[in-house]
Amino acid sequence: MSIIPRIPTSILGQSWHWRGGNGDTRDGDLRPDDLVAQLLMARGCAREDVEAHRNPTLRGFMPDPSIFRDMDTAARRLAHAVMTGETVTIFGDYDVDGATSAALLIRLLRELGLAAGYYIPDRLMEGYGPSGEALVRLGASGSTLVVTVDCGAQAFDALDAARGAGVDVIVVDHHKCATALPVAHALVNPNRLDEGEDAAVHGHLAAVGVAFLLGAALVRELRKTGWFADRPEPRLLDLLDLVALGTVADVAQLRGLNRAFVAQGLKIMAQGRNIGLATLAQVSRLTRAPLCHDLGFALGPRINAGGRVGKSDLGVRLLTTQDEDEARALAAELDALNTERRAIEASVQEEAERLAETQGNAAVLLVAGRGWHPGVIGIVAGRLKEKFGRPALVVALDEDGVGKGSGRSITGVDLGAAVLAAKDEGLLVAGGGHAMAAGLTIAEGKVDALHRYLDDRLASDVARAGEQRALLVDAMVSPAGVNAGLVEAMDAGGPYGTGWPAPRIVTGLLRVIKADVVGTNHLRLVVAGDDGKSFKAVAFRQAEAPLGQALLGASRDRRLWLAGRAKIDDWGGRRAAEMHIDDAAWAG
Repeated sequence: MSIIPRIPTSILGQSWHWRGGNGDTRDGDLRPDDLVAQLLMARGCAREDVEAHRNPTLRGFMPDPSIFRDMDTAARRLAHAVMTGETVTIFGDYDVDGATSAALLIRLLRELGLAAGYYIPDRLMEGYGPSGEALVRLGASGSTLVVTVDCGAQAFDALDAARGAGVDVIVVDHHKCATALPVAHALVNPNRLDEGEDAAVHGHLAAVGVAFLLGAALVRELRKTGWFADRPEPRLLDLLDLVALGTVADVAQLRGLNRAFVAQGLKIMAQGRNIGLATLAQVSRLTRAPLCHDLGFALGPRINAGGRVGKSDLGVRLLTTQDEDEARALAAELDALNTERRAIEASVQEEAERLAETQGNAAVLLVAGRGWHPGVIGIVAGRLKEKFGRPALVVALDEDGVGKGSGRSITGVDLGAAVLAAKDEGLLVAGGGHAMAAGLTIAEGKVDALHRYLDDRLASDVARAGEQRALLVDAMVSPAGVNAGLVEAMDAGGPYGTGWPAPRIVTGLLRVIKADVVGTNHLRLVVAGDDGKSFKAVAFRQAEAPLGQALLGASRDRRLWLAGRAKIDDWGGRRAAEMHIDDAAWAG
């Protein structure tokens, strides 16, 4: 077995290890299918399951929806609403998962003959999740059934108010649950603590995945009643483009059922059936069918922009419209809001990073600022997590001393559970989330106490995660091997994302032929091997960081190894491989 070149210390101070198997492809005797099998097994796939994971399908991964608690109750109630023509409102969160979940149910109900309404709360004025006031108001306007999506698992008072007003509520959520649950007509959430083992294994689903399962249960329930005897049955598979978008944008782990959702959803998306999504891809300057990373970095941020700095319902309107002119107008507005969001984010990020740098060796970073826009704090928290390698929370304080916070975590550290525990300790007004992300509301005077609490609670988990931190490598290739064929072969093991990381390669030995800074803080290189083969490499947001400074100062006489992801650069219609750098090490 070949080994990774001995790296005493990389530029970033990391050790490089094989993710699994023999990753040396330099001899050219590894067929693409062998490489895919290696990539799958290195991510935990058993050898006997390789074929199922090579082309993940719903048939191979979808469970019986009835295994989830309250699923059949929810399906029966929705079926009754469809058959009797009730007034139904879908109450969604203002992020991509909420928008896609709401759009999925609205489109499905529309095909079933029921024109459901929607309600998306304003992030600044109403905050996260359903309020009793909003639910009662919906009831007064005629809604007898409200379905909350991507929210509701902690809405005790709001659901009590709805029940008192005679409004039935079905909760479709995926966030962490406490031992006690709010009283609802049905509460479907694979992260219920009383969920059975066969359902709990699907706790990594985004809310849109849970909504799709509810849709399947609803169609099955209606089929039993003979509802489709004289009307067409909707094609649930046509809604998988929404499931794929919400799953990737919510950073849900791409394993098990989620892999099937995303793999098949990308195929549906490529057909352009959803007018809103197709138009959004156009304003995102995508000239080909969207790929998995486009969902998280191109389409998702634009849908999110409405809820962050614009109108919270823009995403749902775009994803449900059937009018091309409306789709163009909504997509253009979201694109403009996304540009505005970037500018706001940059300002908050600069100040948040300055505060984070003063927190020394704290296991958890928690920064707070007055006047910060609550719509960008989640993105900034993610940036802090990436830069410092620790869980990070960012709190925006308003003029009344109330803070809205958002956090992002690292693998192995359950931030959502810690935030729920902090709420139980009386440190928070509200809070919840899942392992990798959380949101909260806090009084300004308790920010420091929350920081101490989270730091103490999570210190051992963060330390353990740090000890296990290493750059995991899947394949070692020669400079000439960094080509389009390699990228295409590796892509066959996808889709890649959280929980199913994209392959990382090591290549060398290389010399830096050219280095310059592009954009605001990106480093662009041209590197060449001893055989004269050259390719382009990019280190994003690293020009001013130690990695970027080291590579900018590299002499042509000094050789190095690069570790990173091989990608296709299709700018201008030409398909060439480039490398997105994660780390580098000097030879010798």
